[in-house]
Amino acid sequence: MNTVSIGNVKYESGSFPLIAGPCVIESRDHSLKMAEQIQKITNSFNIPLIFKSSFDKANRSSIESFRGPDNLDAGLSILEDVKEELGIPVLTDVHLPDQCSVVAEVCDVLQIPAFLCRQTDLLLAAGETGKAINIKKGQFLAPGKMKFAAEKIESTGNNNIILTERGSSFGYSLVSDMTSIPVMSQTGYPVVFDATHSAQLPSDKNVTGGQREMIPILAKAAVAAGCNGIFMEVHDDPDNAKSDASTQWPLHKLENLLQTLLKVYEAVN
Repeated sequence: MNTVSIGNVKYESGSFPLIAGPCVIESRDHSLKMAEQIQKITNSFNIPLIFKSSFDKANRSSIESFRGPDNLDAGLSILEDVKEELGIPVLTDVHLPDQCSVVAEVCDVLQIPAFLCRQTDLLLAAGETGKAINIKKGQFLAPGKMKFAAEKIESTGNNNIILTERGSSFGYSLVSDMTSIPVMSQTGYPVVFDATHSAQLPSDKNVTGGQREMIPILAKAAVAAGCNGIFMEVHDDPDNAKSDASTQWPLHKLENLLQTLLKVYEAVN
């Protein structure tokens, strides 16, 4: 596996980083509180942490859905505060090519949303920043096809690439095919499993539904299948979260889940 270095975090043999944080930036105080609390837990296990939160949820179900701070600059300012005050790398999504260079001034990882994983101009613009790029596998895409997304980043001279599995469309729902992890690993890049979005379900409301109780099951299966890290949206009050309320993992349950995942990781490595 290619080693991918992100600040003080490395995806390499013997390391099992966590990407975690609220789905969307709700406020500066909330972001700092969540990052501090998550960091406290991961430090107790010596788990490298990358804090994630979106400055804009551009693909919401409804026009009425909360998308994040008022603008890009406001969101990046909050992520910069997290990075500087706590000394941890930060990750956020990019949706348009012209966002990439601006986001790269603050963030250590640029994330390509699953729905956009084939958008060539976006991938090239992200790759050209030289920052680490986390490409989330589209729900519509066979895992073997992710090598072509990685090649688009590689064409810019950037090999700091992470691939993330987040479930595959099955009718109107999602299934998690754990064989996708070893398939995507054939690219040579670290493969992360998104345990929270993989638990999503369609809903007849104006928000996405999901089965939060399935998150530990999916995460344990992915670790056993050989993933190189976990992605997990975490919230201190998930039922009242402003985005993806049904599938954010409760902060007070994070410690126990990570302890379990480490046991699985140690058993298979």
